[in-house]
Amino acid sequence: MFITFEGPEGSGKTSQIMPLVNTLRQKGYKVFATREPGGTPIGDQIRQVLMNLDNKSMNPRTEILLFCASRAQLVQETILPRLEKKEIVLCDRYADSTLAYQGYGHGLDLNFLTSLLNFATSSLKPDLTILLDLDPQMGLRRRMNSGGEWNRLDAYELAFHQRVRQGYLKMAQEEPARWRVVDASLAPEMVQAALLKVILESLSRFDA
Repeated sequence: MFITFEGPEGSGKTSQIMPLVNTLRQKGYKVFATREPGGTPIGDQIRQVLMNLDNKSMNPRTEILLFCASRAQLVQETILPRLEKKEIVLCDRYADSTLAYQGYGHGLDLNFLTSLLNFATSSLKPDLTILLDLDPQMGLRRRMNSGGEWNRLDAYELAFHQRVRQGYLKMAQEEPARWRVVDASLAPEMVQAALLKVILESLSRFDA
């Protein structure tokens, strides 16, 4: 089963995934976690270019192609082989991030982006996508206060991040069979419990 986690900056995806991995493994599942951009040696090099604050002049088209290059490598090198072994793959961001950020955020053509994503991913879609929904202002404050990496995408104007959030919510509304929305403003332990509930329910249907 292929499960992806989406959400605006500061929504807590990264910090929530490893506890989920540990719990699922304790329950006997074979689980592998990865992230985007990155997840492979080639993808990690691309990530450095994408996130570097020195690259603020990067054109949105360049941004899209770099994300898709990293994603293509991750799908072929890591995700598909793991899925073929019947493992559960948890991915911190995936193709929907491109639709949210470059499509809704930058205002680029969604139909073209969808075609490009299908090429980059060999049309691999997640079985379940969880949106950790959060007000962008709260998310950016979390990012700044965390002391972690403040990257090139974080530095976009607030209006951009608001468009990204609305894009995510629109995608979730349009494809309810695949998407689940979790309130990421709750306490971390409550978010973790909600995520685990969603995943276990989906696994029970997937294995049926």
